[in-house]
Amino acid sequence: MAHLLGAEALHLEFPTKVVFDRVSLGIDEGDRIGIVGRNGDGKSSLMAMLAGRLEPDSGRVTVRGGTRIGVLDQADRLDEAVTVRYAVVGDRPDHEWAGDARIRDVIAGLLADIPWDGPVAGLSGGQRRRISLAALLVGDYDVLFLDEPTNHLDVEAIAWLAEHIKRRWPAGQGGLLVVTHDRWFLDEVCTMTWEVHDRIVEPFEGGYAAYILQRVERDRQAAAIEARRQNLARKELAWLRRGAPARTSKPKFRIDAANALISDVPEIRDRTELQSLAVSRLGKDVVDLLDAAVSYDGREVLHPIEWRIAPGERTGILGVNGAGKSTLLGLVSGDVTPTGGRVKRGKTVKVATLSQRMDELAEHLDEPVRVVVSRLRTTYTFGTGSKAQELTPGQLLERMGFSSAQLSTPVKDLSGGQKRRLQLLLILLEQPNVLILDEPTNDLDTDMLAAIEDLLDSWPGTLLVVSHDRYFLERVTDQQYAILDGHLRHLPGGVEEYLRLRARALSARAAATGGADGASSTTTDAAASGRSAALTGADLRAAQKEATALERRLEKLEAQIDAARTALADHDQSDYVGLGAEMARIGELEKERDGIEERWFELTEQIG
Repeated sequence: MAHLLGAEALHLEFPTKVVFDRVSLGIDEGDRIGIVGRNGDGKSSLMAMLAGRLEPDSGRVTVRGGTRIGVLDQADRLDEAVTVRYAVVGDRPDHEWAGDARIRDVIAGLLADIPWDGPVAGLSGGQRRRISLAALLVGDYDVLFLDEPTNHLDVEAIAWLAEHIKRRWPAGQGGLLVVTHDRWFLDEVCTMTWEVHDRIVEPFEGGYAAYILQRVERDRQAAAIEARRQNLARKELAWLRRGAPARTSKPKFRIDAANALISDVPEIRDRTELQSLAVSRLGKDVVDLLDAAVSYDGREVLHPIEWRIAPGERTGILGVNGAGKSTLLGLVSGDVTPTGGRVKRGKTVKVATLSQRMDELAEHLDEPVRVVVSRLRTTYTFGTGSKAQELTPGQLLERMGFSSAQLSTPVKDLSGGQKRRLQLLLILLEQPNVLILDEPTNDLDTDMLAAIEDLLDSWPGTLLVVSHDRYFLERVTDQQYAILDGHLRHLPGGVEEYLRLRARALSARAAATGGADGASSTTTDAAASGRSAALTGADLRAAQKEATALERRLEKLEAQIDAARTALADHDQSDYVGLGAEMARIGELEKERDGIEERWFELTEQIG
């Protein structure tokens, strides 16, 4: 396999710490490498050295002659004086870039909601980030260095980016180095994982799931590894047991050994105990949305929604930017008043929201962390039942990754990730029984995400989560809903079902508008022009009733398909006739599901 880039005996230190000490590594053709590690351990510094943007104190980096390297870093380097078109494709003539299928794919995948000929000036940070990523992806590079590429991308865009990278750099071609806290993306894209810790870079084969398995195996063999880190890794294993990633990542050691590691790990949450405790704290009534609708300036953002939230329920909310996720959460929290229908709340409900603004910290910026936390509560009960523990604020802070020295640090001097952790801790200390998390994973590394997931595993209450971090969303919630064209839709098939529904909707709208040619068609929303004439009166009520019935049928079909797939996996592999019959049955169920989904989309277009 051809060598692209190598580093020999890299040493890097700052005035207060040594970051790397004699690190040697390399990137070969076909390597797609994810870099993980705690914030501050040097992930971005490692990438900067390999890209030639940061000079090591000693050692050297060598690059194969003619190798073209493209870099996406976290700094915003866009020129505000140019248009979006110029920022992405420069001054190339239209026929040249519009005739390139790869460029059209990038524009459609990342810039569909950004005016193509509009100015860069005035765009949001998220839009500018996507423009920078698009400009990099349309370039002709052999190796890509991506620093947090999924920041500001929604679930669809992240899935698109993963597929784009795999298509563009198939096995044995090109190279990729990515720093990201998005564990689903790491698992989906990477063939190797580098863990940065304690001045070294430790390589593991496979994506995030394989890395976790190998790390636990390493920890079991080395008794000196700290117990807390091992326990968090085991919690990750309990989650991996619920799905296929750990069994398909092909780590170097035997697959049966990997399965043995997982087999004796208990379930990550005691759902029965948590739900019982949630009922005792909340009662049976939490929040009911009864035909609740919301309109702004005469436009209905959320159509009438019937949603009864149960005690102890853990729900993830999906939807494109602007779909109405924040409005829905506002209905639950009481910050948004419905313009139709009503919202009913239980008498004991206490809602707390972890917002993206960090308002909880604004009045404490000059105070030390220890003082801010101890003012709220002297002890906190962590866990449930026989596992319940009384922890002091200092012990809780340590559990959230704060060192003893950081307890005396003023809040204003904390990093973004530390502020995020402190914000969550302050909210939990208020002991709400309904917790809303709005993009809680920003600025957090993978180890700290695991620690927060561990904390939430024993939190007894109702949890609602909006996040573009697919791994976190599926890890901490037990069910997912989506907002599609203003309607709340249950997703028995989870995120995969959401992506499939969105793809079908976009295809249907493109077909309704005739599939306009050219890059400009990829940057316009065909929703308005693709809708059928809205129904009224009896026809509207009939369509709503049919749509509701179809949703129930879809849920049953998804359950039947899941059960059939499980039965197929357990079937005698030598019984070819029986296997064929089971596969044919699954195919029929999927065909029926696809047909019902098509009809559901037709109805929601007419209802909307």
